[in-house]
Amino acid sequence: MRRALFALVLAVFTFAGAPAQAALDPALTAQLGADDTEAKVEAIRKLVATEDAQAITTLTALGEDRLILIDGGKRAAIVADGKLIDAASGTELGPAPANPDPIVINNRIRGELGAALAALKLGSPDRDTRLAAARELQGSDNEDALPILQRAVERESDAEIKAILQLAAASLALKSSNPEQRLRAARALAASTDPQVRQLLATMVTRQKDGTYAEADERVRQAAEASLAEINRRLLTTEIGLSLFSGISLGSILLLAALGLAITYGLMGIINMAHGEFLMIGAYTTFVVQGLFRKFAPGAFDWYVVAALPAALIVTAVIGMALERGVLRWLYGRPLETLLTTWGVSLLLIQASRTIFGAQNVEVENPSWLSGGIALAGGYVIPFNRIVIIGFALAVLAAVWLLINRTRLGLFVRGVTQNRAMASCTGVPTQRVDMLTFGLGSGVAGLGGVALSQIGNVGPDLGQGYIVDSFMVVVLGGVGQLAGTVIAAFGLGSIAKFLEPWSGAVLAKIFVLIFIILFIQKRPQGLFALKGRSAEA
Repeated sequence: MRRALFALVLAVFTFAGAPAQAALDPALTAQLGADDTEAKVEAIRKLVATEDAQAITTLTALGEDRLILIDGGKRAAIVADGKLIDAASGTELGPAPANPDPIVINNRIRGELGAALAALKLGSPDRDTRLAAARELQGSDNEDALPILQRAVERESDAEIKAILQLAAASLALKSSNPEQRLRAARALAASTDPQVRQLLATMVTRQKDGTYAEADERVRQAAEASLAEINRRLLTTEIGLSLFSGISLGSILLLAALGLAITYGLMGIINMAHGEFLMIGAYTTFVVQGLFRKFAPGAFDWYVVAALPAALIVTAVIGMALERGVLRWLYGRPLETLLTTWGVSLLLIQASRTIFGAQNVEVENPSWLSGGIALAGGYVIPFNRIVIIGFALAVLAAVWLLINRTRLGLFVRGVTQNRAMASCTGVPTQRVDMLTFGLGSGVAGLGGVALSQIGNVGPDLGQGYIVDSFMVVVLGGVGQLAGTVIAAFGLGSIAKFLEPWSGAVLAKIFVLIFIILFIQKRPQGLFALKGRSAEA
């Protein structure tokens, strides 16, 4: 009992004799109101170094335009709930003035405040708060925050947060004036996959125009080169996989654009220069359906894309059948006249879209389930809309294949394609088959327009960027061959994406075109044997 009483008395005297936490320096908080931006930045960084809870309150007030200067600019005070609170000590000073004049800050100060508050929140008991703060500090250049980061690394128990803090501390130490500290940091960054870290290391080891290096110490440069090589080696697999995905993604777009053309040109022999405009009509149909959902069914807005699919199919198919019945039926067997006529039709459709929707691009918003993506190492992201479009393109391909090979209409189409006269003698309504086939090709193009609306702008000239690529895919794959169209679309897309990092988008497209020309010289029928009306003799 006596020992317990003695311990209690000792504890009381110990805590009573302990000094209270010192308040912030009033001159430092007043410096936040300086006219010079650099002076404000200096004050913010010094407040971060205090790791004081009052610093969080003061800096938060500065960011929310609630910090003012009083006593002729010698002290800073916080306006909160009609009261005036001393920014250094947190004590109440009385009622706030009627029209307080807050300290004005610019975008640079706001960015500095974000990093400063993140550094101060590293001690929060809430995991999500610490994680967000650690990510905020990854791009910080405040050397005063380095000791805070290092202490946070030592006490952090969460593996994910600790890894982020270690890399943030190493990145910050890389900017230190101490060569030994930079050397340790350069070695530690070998474990990073952050693209900003890779760029930072590359800058250190790249010779400048005057022959010098951004990093003067040779040992640090060597360590940076070794870390950069390790990062590049580790990310090589990711980058190859991403290039492959990008190629498949581009191939799916080309497939959707060329699939309808493979039907109208490959099976019917019609050179349809207006095919790109059917893509544009499908995209504008999506825009109209989006507007209807936004106005009449906002709660179901996320599903407007699903409703746009049959709408685009029907609209473009009807327009295509009208074009075939009204114009193209008179031009079969006359390819030059067909080309010129459909080119004129494409101009009419473009001008009609400008008249109805305006010359400017219109916005088509992604639904929530098509927004975002899958994060990969190195800061790379695979977008959800691209993944869905790849699956959608394969689904459309499967539907077209089944229609051509497993339905009565498909049987008629194949019969008319192989021998029109014999099909007509057996009772096949060739003119109706022509109309339905052209409508099918146009409708598939409309579905492609729905997909294109989810990855780019929708405007009158949307289809112009795909008509040449679509013809290249159909010709390379073999006219009238769906399998060849698929192989050509994905093959050309993959080749283009693998070439782009080395040559750029324009030269990559030129190389692809040269490849197609050389290939057609050796194999004029394309990947597969030529079939269709043009093969009849």
